[in-house]
Amino acid sequence: MNAKTGTAARGAKGSKGRKSRGVRTPGGISLRVEPRAVAVGLSLLAAALVLAVLLIGTGDFEIAPLDVVRTLAGNGTPAHDFVINDLRLPRVIVALLVGAALGMAGGIFQSVSRNPLGSPDLLGFGYGSAVGALVVIILFKGDASAVATGAVVGGVLTGAVVYLLAYKQGIQGYRLVLVGIGASAMLVAVIQYLLTKAQLVEASRAMVWLTGSLAGRDWAQVWPLLVTCLVVFPLVLGQGRALRMMEMGDDAAYALGVRVERTRILLMLAAIVLTTAASAAAGPISFVALAAPQLARRLTRSPGSNLLSGALMGAVLLLLSDWASQRAFGSDQLPVGVVTGLVGGVYLLWLLVTERKAGRI
Repeated sequence: MNAKTGTAARGAKGSKGRKSRGVRTPGGISLRVEPRAVAVGLSLLAAALVLAVLLIGTGDFEIAPLDVVRTLAGNGTPAHDFVINDLRLPRVIVALLVGAALGMAGGIFQSVSRNPLGSPDLLGFGYGSAVGALVVIILFKGDASAVATGAVVGGVLTGAVVYLLAYKQGIQGYRLVLVGIGASAMLVAVIQYLLTKAQLVEASRAMVWLTGSLAGRDWAQVWPLLVTCLVVFPLVLGQGRALRMMEMGDDAAYALGVRVERTRILLMLAAIVLTTAASAAAGPISFVALAAPQLARRLTRSPGSNLLSGALMGAVLLLLSDWASQRAFGSDQLPVGVVTGLVGGVYLLWLLVTERKAGRI
């Protein structure tokens, strides 16, 4: 069997059991559509909407799902209108957007690094945002908008430093992860130092932010995050084909006409912006970015980054975690960051065991 025949055989074997079809738009753009991936995406979207309705009705003042839908359509009572539109809807929208942003950011990092551990949680970007926020809280006594700005600046600066330190004739997956882990350790030390210098009020405020919470979210957190997602999501999805080619290696991507380094920088910048915007809105929510892309990939059974399905999975995971934080522990309501940390820690251990059995670590 010659090399060409062997490659074709491997390609046929790899595509066995996965059906796809080509679609050409009136503008001449051709797309490959995989029915299973589409079905999974629609199912995740439906699950996110159902969970959002249930979560809006959850609280000390319970509201039936039909009343929630009726109120959202503009036909609710004044009491329901106040509780839903003023108090609960912003929190649920923030949860949807934060989960989607983290899910897409995680998919980008894992594809760029070609490493399942390539996540903002492990690469230090979340800790960079935390340092920026704590500097504003503890040293400058800033308000909520200033804290959000500090989180974005801290995350972007951390991303730039990690990229520069990991760059050596391109970005190699495990080098990026190792540099990110080292940066995380240093940033954790900075966080601890800042906390020791804080007064009691600032330290309490900082700890609440560091935990990661959706409590008290209002429309002031919704609009900046919504605008960020509306701008960045189409930009990232437009680079999906190039990202998929880059997963085959830089040389193959160059041969196919992809401007590898330019595309990599653009995608990593987009992922950093999504991560820092999510952290600015809800604090550092851990492990969603790590788990969502991989769970989506297992459901779709589709190669590549699965960016859109990863974003939808992230939204579902965060909504589930928020529901659990309010309902699963009796009268004690936990911050959502605690729930994602508990579940994510178990998932990380499982992932490490799986990767070791596969001989990749």
